[in-house]
Amino acid sequence: MSVAEQLEIIRRGAVEVLLEKELIEKLEKSEKTGVPLRVKAGFDPTAPDLHLGHTVLLQKLRNFQQLGHEVFFLIGDFTGMIGDPTGKSETRKALTREDVLKNAETYKEQVFKVLDPEKTRVVFNSEWLLPLKATDLIGLAAKYTVARMLEREDFHNRFANQMPISIHEFLYPLIQGYDSVALEADIELGGTDQKFNLLVGRELQREWRQIPQTVITMPLLEGLDGVNKMSKSLGNYIGINDSPDEIFGKMMSISDTLMIRYYELLSDLPLASLRKISEEMKNGELHPMEVKKDLAREIVTRYHGGAAALRAEEDFVRRFRDNQIPDNMDTREIHTEDDNILLCKALAEAGLVKSNSEGRRAIQQGGVKVDGERVSDDARELDCPGEYILQVGKRRFACVKLRKI
Repeated sequence: MSVAEQLEIIRRGAVEVLLEKELIEKLEKSEKTGVPLRVKAGFDPTAPDLHLGHTVLLQKLRNFQQLGHEVFFLIGDFTGMIGDPTGKSETRKALTREDVLKNAETYKEQVFKVLDPEKTRVVFNSEWLLPLKATDLIGLAAKYTVARMLEREDFHNRFANQMPISIHEFLYPLIQGYDSVALEADIELGGTDQKFNLLVGRELQREWRQIPQTVITMPLLEGLDGVNKMSKSLGNYIGINDSPDEIFGKMMSISDTLMIRYYELLSDLPLASLRKISEEMKNGELHPMEVKKDLAREIVTRYHGGAAALRAEEDFVRRFRDNQIPDNMDTREIHTEDDNILLCKALAEAGLVKSNSEGRRAIQQGGVKVDGERVSDDARELDCPGEYILQVGKRRFACVKLRKI
């Protein structure tokens, strides 16, 4: 592809490209010499399972693979034991070496559902960080000042509020930056919350007389609630190891606005086609539900295969038809401090009944369904966090999202 065509793909969904002029120069040089660019993204194995929020960076790495560049999937088995302080109001608990290695193995299994294994170099930063001596770490620490570290928002806020900052937390951005030196990265990808760390990498590469990497920041994908970033703790996530039915159903529950964002960040659909779809939906030529089905099918196919995607779609359509669930039902978010909530209370708070007692009577009379299944136990509780389609009678529906305070 020409440099202009590559740029359009690289810019897709990106928040910032720092600096784009440098990126153009690197792409032009790569085109002229035939030498691919070295593209890096780091992932600390802090949890065993990945969700779609994690795959925003993987999708962009995949784009670079398709453009013929060299991709480094960096597993931060060393940095994972420090704990990334990004966005944290207190010092993170360090993971054990055993936890990190166990999670790292599951990462390797999952990422190749997105990345081409034959075009991916999986590297562990312990490879070059463990051999560092104390004198090397002191020399690395000498490359950056405390004043510069305190420019970082989370450090600045903790310092201003007299909250502890451990010295080892200052090492994290330095060590992440050193990864770029070790790999001689031309480009590093990261979420918008990683911008400070990514720029440290540029500074350290200058110190080692390397050409500073181009930094590309990607947005933090909103979860199913459409507000908060996708997170397991908030219950608003779609896990790539979720069942086909779960993925399909969750994808169908997202808002029309969020659907376009998911398309931009997660889909392989060309931008021109996405622009056409957006226009046709605005004009009423395309129904959002059909567009959402296409996206759900693509995502399920990626993680479970085409046959599983078709079965999941058929199951969803059958449930939708049999339960006559409207595609424009209200979405209600309910917040609670508890791990569960009585169904009758959820019905009342969702506005489907006037009171808990009315909800209890509706359940006893067999007029309530949860996700299409009739419920007769008036003591039934719903787990929180969670997401449910609640139905009272034949006409009252709501998509209820339970969130913990």
